Amino acid sequence: MQTEIQGQLERITFRSEENHFTIAKIKVKGHKNLVTVVGNLIPVSPGEILKLTGSWDRHPKYGEQFKFTSCETVVPATLHGIERYLGSGLIKGIGPVMAKRLVERFGTDTLEVIENQTRRLTEVEGIGDKRIEMIKAAWLQQKEVRDVMLFLQSHDVSSAYAAKIYRQYGRESIAVVKENPYRLATDIFGIGFRTADTIAAKLGMPKDSPLRAEAGVLYVLQQLSAEGHVYYPHGELIDECLKILDIGSVTIDGAISALAEGKRVVIDGECVYLAEFHVAENGVAEHLSAISKAQRRLFTADRTTAIDTVQRDLGITLAHNQTRAVLASLDARVMVITGGPGTGKTTIIRAILRLHTVAGMRVVLAAPTGRAAKRMAEATGHEAKTIHRLLEFSPKNNGGFRKNEENPIEADLIVIDETSMVDTVLMHHLLKAVPKESTLILVGDVDQLPSVGAGNVLKDIIDSGRVPCVMLNEIFRQSRESLIIVNAHRINSGELPVTQAEQEGHQDFYFIQQEDPEKVLETILNLCSEKVPGKFGFDPMNDIQVLTPMHRGVVGASNLNAELQKHLNPSADELVRGGRVF
Repeated sequence: MQTEIQGQLERITFRSEENHFTIAKIKVKGHKNLVTVVGNLIPVSPGEILKLTGSWDRHPKYGEQFKFTSCETVVPATLHGIERYLGSGLIKGIGPVMAKRLVERFGTDTLEVIENQTRRLTEVEGIGDKRIEMIKAAWLQQKEVRDVMLFLQSHDVSSAYAAKIYRQYGRESIAVVKENPYRLATDIFGIGFRTADTIAAKLGMPKDSPLRAEAGVLYVLQQLSAEGHVYYPHGELIDECLKILDIGSVTIDGAISALAEGKRVVIDGECVYLAEFHVAENGVAEHLSAISKAQRRLFTADRTTAIDTVQRDLGITLAHNQTRAVLASLDARVMVITGGPGTGKTTIIRAILRLHTVAGMRVVLAAPTGRAAKRMAEATGHEAKTIHRLLEFSPKNNGGFRKNEENPIEADLIVIDETSMVDTVLMHHLLKAVPKESTLILVGDVDQLPSVGAGNVLKDIIDSGRVPCVMLNEIFRQSRESLIIVNAHRINSGELPVTQAEQEGHQDFYFIQQEDPEKVLETILNLCSEKVPGKFGFDPMNDIQVLTPMHRGVVGASNLNAELQKHLNPSADELVRGGRVF
């Protein structure tokens, strides 16, 4: 039940400058002890009178607390309150001693004098023109912050969001929010379209406002890009927007046109792109075409002899397709090597690297993730980096890369593994940094899940038919001993997986049939905490991953995380925020 309390702020126990979450003590009339209050609080200082709306709650460790959802400040009226307020350090130029002098001179009119009669401050010993200007500026800044926070909170904007808004726009916050609250969704991390839409509604913006329609179209395109789409068909995009915005299709169509005029989206035939994806997709095609046509450094050694030498040096025997891939790497400026698990991609990479390093060429290896790069380095014996590290990602450079067309990668051969995980935008950045004289080899399994980001680049490159591609489909003997690899190929071919692992002598694939969700949970907990660590020596915290297709329910991600934490990493002290335990 919501209730209201009012009291004088005595002290702040904890405060986050990031979101203004605060734990404080206030003196409330009728309460013998100080009251602990918890919530997102606007900038305040001891001595201020706070009017809080919220509800009482009992914390298992800290006892009774008042959790507030909104806060208003009341200017302190008593001499003691004013003195504490000014002496708290809130106003630059006024400390405890000066606060006492001011109150002794002006009494309950002290705050009025500071705000509207600053010249009178010279009546107090120790205050000259310089200090007056300092006090005046600090007072105006505090008033500005307070006005913005109170305006936003009066429209039900939480203190956490209000703090972010003020940090972004400063004294212009109120004007920006009134003019176009949807700017919040693009300018401020953590405030999305739905939050901005709620704020806009509370400010009285009509549902069919062009500003709302344009912001809604961008939001829908961003959501679709998160699902992997680089573009979306025009008519289907309007249908998706109708579900979110609940306005007429004519208004949405007008918003798409307006966004295109403003170069925030691109309409290409029946396809609608966010501008960055249109640039990236076209850039990938243009750079691949340019790389393919460029002249590369010639490989002068006899190829048959070179292949024989590599096989002898590495102690391997290359199959026909593997030999074809290695030889192709000597002529192509850009090529793709693709195949499922166990088809010999790593062996080919090792052979290619050996040929090029013996010929004195500079080689660079990279992969999309740190784990993939580490695995690549272990398998080849060469250093491998993440693509971001290879391109020298720089957060200070607007989140861009130092390596580009003007500052290309220094290498004669660039090999990228796990290319199916590379999205369209990252591929564009990579291709921009490939030097004219080098060779690019893209390695990956086209049948793996595509990248998390938008696009299915490896598949599109293969399907284009414009880049030489070697497809591997033979599973080598040592790989046939792994039922994981065998079953991956069976499933990819439309066959049911083999499940009787133990009976067939395999030790890496197990199928446990269980239908009752509670039993499934019990089985998972037992596997993660006892059976798998016991049998394979795995660290349950670092070596085991649990995948589930849903968020909710007994075996959903939320409950599984909570239950696994209880079993594997029980917590000590807890902080509960928003129903979640930290």
